[in-house]
Amino acid sequence: MTTSSTARSKTRRRWWWLLVGYVLLLLASHLVRWQQRGAETVTPTQHAVVQAVDGDQLINQPVNLAYQTFQSAADKPVIILLHGSPGQSGDFARLAPVLARDYRLIAPDLPGFGASTRDVPDYSIRAHARYVLALLDQLHIQHAHLVGFSMGGGVALNLADIAPERIASITMLSAIGVQEMELLGEYHLNHTIHGAQLAGLWGLYELTPHFGRFDGGMLSLEYARNFYDSDQRPLREFLQRYDGPMQIIHGERDFLVPAEAAREHYRLVPQSELYLLDSDHFMVFRQDSPLVPLLQNFVVRVERGEAKTRANAEPARFAQAALPFDPAHLPKAMGVAAMVLLLLIIVATFITEDLTTISVGVMVAQGRVGFLFGTIACFLGIFIGDMLLYLAGRYLGRPAVARAPLNWFVSEKAVEKSSAWFARQGVKVIFVSRFVPGARLPTYFAAGLLHTKFWWFTIYFAIACAVWTPLLVGLSALLGEEFIKRVYFGQQHFLLKALLVSVVLLLLIKLLLRLSTWRGRRMVLGQWRRLTRWEFWPMWAFYPPVICYLAYLALKHRSLTLFTACNPAIPASGFVGESKAQILNGFRDAEEFIPRFQLLPASSDSDERIAQAQQFLQSQQLRYPIILKPDAGERGNNVRVIRADSELEQYFRTFAHDTIIQEYVVGAEFGVFYYRFPDKPHGQIFSITEKKFPVVIGDGKSTLEELILNDERAVCMGQFYCDKQGEQLYDVPAAGTRIQLVEIGAHSKGTIFLDGTHYKTDALEAAIDRLAQRFAGFYFGRFDLRVPSLEALQQGRDFKVIELNGVTSEATSIYDPKNSVFDAYRVLFQQWQIAFEIGRQNYQRGAKITSPGDLLRILFANFRNR
Repeated sequence: MTTSSTARSKTRRRWWWLLVGYVLLLLASHLVRWQQRGAETVTPTQHAVVQAVDGDQLINQPVNLAYQTFQSAADKPVIILLHGSPGQSGDFARLAPVLARDYRLIAPDLPGFGASTRDVPDYSIRAHARYVLALLDQLHIQHAHLVGFSMGGGVALNLADIAPERIASITMLSAIGVQEMELLGEYHLNHTIHGAQLAGLWGLYELTPHFGRFDGGMLSLEYARNFYDSDQRPLREFLQRYDGPMQIIHGERDFLVPAEAAREHYRLVPQSELYLLDSDHFMVFRQDSPLVPLLQNFVVRVERGEAKTRANAEPARFAQAALPFDPAHLPKAMGVAAMVLLLLIIVATFITEDLTTISVGVMVAQGRVGFLFGTIACFLGIFIGDMLLYLAGRYLGRPAVARAPLNWFVSEKAVEKSSAWFARQGVKVIFVSRFVPGARLPTYFAAGLLHTKFWWFTIYFAIACAVWTPLLVGLSALLGEEFIKRVYFGQQHFLLKALLVSVVLLLLIKLLLRLSTWRGRRMVLGQWRRLTRWEFWPMWAFYPPVICYLAYLALKHRSLTLFTACNPAIPASGFVGESKAQILNGFRDAEEFIPRFQLLPASSDSDERIAQAQQFLQSQQLRYPIILKPDAGERGNNVRVIRADSELEQYFRTFAHDTIIQEYVVGAEFGVFYYRFPDKPHGQIFSITEKKFPVVIGDGKSTLEELILNDERAVCMGQFYCDKQGEQLYDVPAAGTRIQLVEIGAHSKGTIFLDGTHYKTDALEAAIDRLAQRFAGFYFGRFDLRVPSLEALQQGRDFKVIELNGVTSEATSIYDPKNSVFDAYRVLFQQWQIAFEIGRQNYQRGAKITSPGDLLRILFANFRNR
């Protein structure tokens, strides 16, 4: 063994022992924390046991809801004090005793806080409102005044939305509200930040051996979940709908919830009263707080009927409330928001300097950050990131460019080019490259690679950055958000066209051009959602794990094609290319369940096939619409709903393969996956898929294309849906008009699949089982049904089988958007396990197995016939 390999071995062993030691410390820490939790005591208080809440649903899990009461008499008006996050009922210790002289006060510890149950499914303000409502029910309180402090304001607004008749008044005390005034003002950005906070705190509590020293602090996991689970987007609508009296009390110097939030809430609620005090967010904790007289006076006036409600608010206030939100009223980032924003800007500059700087300029134009703050934040991010790049070149050298993460940002070719440029021009390149996008990163790395003097580089770079950053931020702020995006990207192209002609830049420009229009942005959004939502993945991307599992089952059963014996009545059990007509003919003695149909053999003579189709319509006394589809097909390919002779003729002139003409069945469509083990007398339903045909509703202003692309679901397949609409795409449907976008019940053709397994009944299962057993030799597959109503489906009557698919059919309920990809794989794995077991039993009873060679021939023949 060489010296270097021995050294590496010793290093690995040291790291291994360090890891083992850390894990042992972590286990010991968790043991100590577990023992401490068992010994915890809480201050005696009152408790109510309520059901756990998840969203708006009650679940069968008890939750201990602690609360304190302060009251002078039971018949006094009730005030519910809702604490913030982090917080507890004790936050009102200075306020409550004084108010209790005249009122019955109840201060709950919201679940996750104080003495209440810590582990609950949902910590959101919506769930907390449900808990408070349950407490009111248990205490037989029908009417109450709400005082929502900080996060408690969101609880109060949700409670008013859920049970407005139970709310006498709301006092928003330093309270959160509209999304635009919270942190960065946008839900998804805030949600990401709160997610990062939750992940960080979880790591601190669970992956650090602290032996309980961190437990019990204010920044708990429950606090982080409270912010992560909560959604402030609906609060604007709740404020606009609220009809009762409202008092808004806020500190002008509040750095957690800006005073602009209180002003916006006051504008949105025309009957509200606003008191802006010379205080901060924490005035509720102060002995000399002016809150008591304000609260007392307000509640007295509400009880006397003297406080304003929406019904008697001033007309001028109504006019103000009706105006759209003005971004000019956004608060400048301050306090916690400013620190978070500073860190985000710094991190963002590590990824893309110019785009981040422009975005900050736009935020300056919006008024969310000051010019000086934005410039300094960008300067720090750019300076730190590029200095790190210089140091990487100096101390790691050229090999670092070939490895991640540096090769994500800098190519070896660019470094070579910049090195040559730097060798010719010297340190002035440091300054010049700052103004040539695309040349900066490789130049700074090259500067380190060529061992440029550190202080010379630092000085030149700092000067260049100090000139460039305020220029770009200021220009972005002056020109405005949308215009600056267009000008910037156009100018970037101009500056780079002589220097960068790579394919990557061309692709980037194409993308930016698409993003410059609303349609393009929506199409890009749809593409992104198809990429990130597994239900839209192509088969080659989704099926490899399933194929691996099939290989495992084949090894387990010692047969590659054992599953082809699970449906002896169907060639290869319906693996691929099976005749749909032959399968439907298997139900000859169950014609009441099968729509009328006829197989039209393949022919190059389209006129003959058209005549055969028309003869079928006449003989069966059918009218349009009717269905035409390939006898051997899958995933809805070449399936058409035909509504006129011209469409029928067009179909046969373009499709010459075996075709089924079938009666069109009106009604809801479901996919019922069924199986029966040969050694069992009865089969069962494995899954039910509810098929929803997407619909957009006209507003009298938007074209059909705009309606499609503006729909959050339809945009996922926007191009497909648009292509299907033909000349109607640019029509403007009348307001209220419902336009069904597709007619074929296939997920790949745009139909929405939902898990309908909860519709399964004994009657339906028995009906499907009886029907399946009338097809001798069928044990496993999916019935595609049409039924006049859900009631009929559940009663197992009046349905029609428009298609029966064999062994490779999917339990299509997996495509419900709520399912994760792992849920889908779990179902498919179970499905294939059943198929192999049925095949095994049938094989033991004498059924034939299709050989791998024959299966490949069937597969290739099917591909050729497409």
